[in-house]
Amino acid sequence: MAPHPVIQALIDFSAGAAGGTACVLSGQPFDTVKVKMQTFPSMYRGFIHCFISTFKQVGLGGLYKGATPALLANISENAVLFLSYGLCQDAVRLLLRMDKGAELSDVQKASAGSLASIFSSMAICPTELVKCRLQAMHEMEETGKIAKGQRSTVWSVVKTVLRTNGPLGFYQGLTSTIVREIPGYFCFFGAYEVCRTTFAHHMGTDKDSIGILPLMFSGGFGGACLWLVVYPIDCVKSRIQVYSLGGRQEGFMKTFTGIIRTEGFTALYSGLTPTMIRTFPANGALFLAYEFSRKFMMDTVDVCR
Repeated sequence: MAPHPVIQALIDFSAGAAGGTACVLSGQPFDTVKVKMQTFPSMYRGFIHCFISTFKQVGLGGLYKGATPALLANISENAVLFLSYGLCQDAVRLLLRMDKGAELSDVQKASAGSLASIFSSMAICPTELVKCRLQAMHEMEETGKIAKGQRSTVWSVVKTVLRTNGPLGFYQGLTSTIVREIPGYFCFFGAYEVCRTTFAHHMGTDKDSIGILPLMFSGGFGGACLWLVVYPIDCVKSRIQVYSLGGRQEGFMKTFTGIIRTEGFTALYSGLTPTMIRTFPANGALFLAYEFSRKFMMDTVDVCR
């Protein structure tokens, strides 16, 4: 028997938050390198050069720059995402006139995940803006886009946004975020579910019993599919959020066409290497934490009833 809808929503929300925490702790250094390469591709020869340069300039802490807003971003995004994912699955069942609690196909789950991403975009945009600015602060100063010697803390960035653009300033890059998330999370949940189904078929078991390594691989595979599809959009989003620190930044389409015109199409894929390296441990950890914490809470609720 399914838990009360409110209890189910709290379980999905909490499990998503646990997954977001695991994702950041395992993948933040690679995300920092990704943002630096997206926003200043000409400054670095590649992933290794950027990684080593950052370590030499600011030490290990520099690779975890923006970890606090990244934690807030991922916890809020994944908590809202997985909460909405459960609700959107019910919406898909309603639209298709299926029985409540009926098992959805992998494509139907992917559609629910895509719909859920609209809600998570609203949660992640403000914290991701702060994270990206902190990660690329050194490069902004070195290229003269902002004055040197500025404080690079979460609170200083927040105050700057509020002072220059007001509360709506935290939603610079929201259009890019939504454009990224809708197709991205269709691929993310779709690839994850298809991969789990394939493992379950070959192992002769159900999807919930495939084990830790297949589960983590499925999460990593879902993340890899997401980034391969949406990476150019994410690059544009990072440019808008970081460059707006130095003044008003153009919108999505003008930034997109400007990058292609001045730097070429390949600039949209700067930083893809650390992203693909990061995706397996980070998204594997995300789904491992999500699935196990959700199962633990569901079992606890069943025992208590």
